[in-house]
Amino acid sequence: MRKLARITILCTAACLLADQQITAEIVYKKGEGWSTQAPGSDDATESTASAQFKKAQDVESSGDIKKALADYDALQRKFPFAMSGPKAQLKIGQLNERLGDYERAFDAYGKYISKYPQGSDFDEAIQAQFNIAVRFLNGERRKVFGVKTFGSQEKAREMFGTILSEAPYSKLAPMAQFNTGLAYEKAGKPADAITAYKTVTEKYPSDPLAADAQYQIGYVYFMQRREGNYDPHVAEKAREGFEDFIANYPNSEKIPQAQDNLKLLENKVTGNTLDIAKFYDKTKNYKAAVIYYNQVIKEQPDSDAAKTAKTRIDALRNEVGVDAQTPGPEKVETSARAGARRKLQAQVDTAARPDYNGPPVAVPEETPAPTPQPRASTPDVAPVPPSEPTLPQ
Repeated sequence: MRKLARITILCTAACLLADQQITAEIVYKKGEGWSTQAPGSDDATESTASAQFKKAQDVESSGDIKKALADYDALQRKFPFAMSGPKAQLKIGQLNERLGDYERAFDAYGKYISKYPQGSDFDEAIQAQFNIAVRFLNGERRKVFGVKTFGSQEKAREMFGTILSEAPYSKLAPMAQFNTGLAYEKAGKPADAITAYKTVTEKYPSDPLAADAQYQIGYVYFMQRREGNYDPHVAEKAREGFEDFIANYPNSEKIPQAQDNLKLLENKVTGNTLDIAKFYDKTKNYKAAVIYYNQVIKEQPDSDAAKTAKTRIDALRNEVGVDAQTPGPEKVETSARAGARRKLQAQVDTAARPDYNGPPVAVPEETPAPTPQPRASTPDVAPVPPSEPTLPQ
């Protein structure tokens, strides 16, 4: 019975509201535009749009922002087609900003943009939305039940996306797209940031921001490399990003910075590999050391690190007889033994020449390695080297 009574009451209320809507009048007044008026509705609202707008302005001037906001909102509801409607809607956005309710202000400006696309304040509304989105990009905290809680790069991206959707050809569109990339960067999503920056270069190639977007593409990869991503493709993409920036935007003020980043990138790439080579060199794993020294030379043949690697490879060849070009099982020899072997090899090479007329050169067998003796203690026992180089921990 109670459920039936509730349904009856709801239906009666709906009928009354419907009847009120039916009896509402649509009125046109000169200088006011079209409006809807229902008998006995909103007694606090003035009878004309101009009077209501003046009332809201007076209340705003008195400093009662919340009351003024309510009055402008009442104008929008009672006189939706009034001439002063666009100004009232813009005021709703501005007053919400003054109250610090930036999300509601953003939505109010969006309502102006969608409802009054030909309005005289259209550009101002877009700019206001952009400014609010930048606030969130810079760390503005969201409100939950009226209380500021936490910053949201996701909200910033959402707002920039709304601007791009509402005004894709406005002067702020390229910057909104660029800032979308920045928001992804701050949120720790490098792949999405790079995609956003590429959209700037592809969709707005003639805009000055295209140069900054190309620089950021290289920079995002560069930061991944500096933060410990050893994927060689990341280093290569960073290099390509900066080189494309330098080639396509030679007059940019960021050219010196890009060049410095390329040098740092070169040092970072070769520095890590050189450190690994030195580690194996120090632990007498000469085969692995030579592999990584050669990798340094291959990656950056003209760098200082490559010169260091070449010098050390030559030293290892002379000191311990490691074959630097074709790494194989290492042969650790004393300096005297290595010298004798090189002298003998020179004799063999000479005898192999087609114009050699001297006596044949006998190649003596190498002295067999001594039989390993049991160790008396463990400190002089070295671990068996791995079959494949293992990166240092």
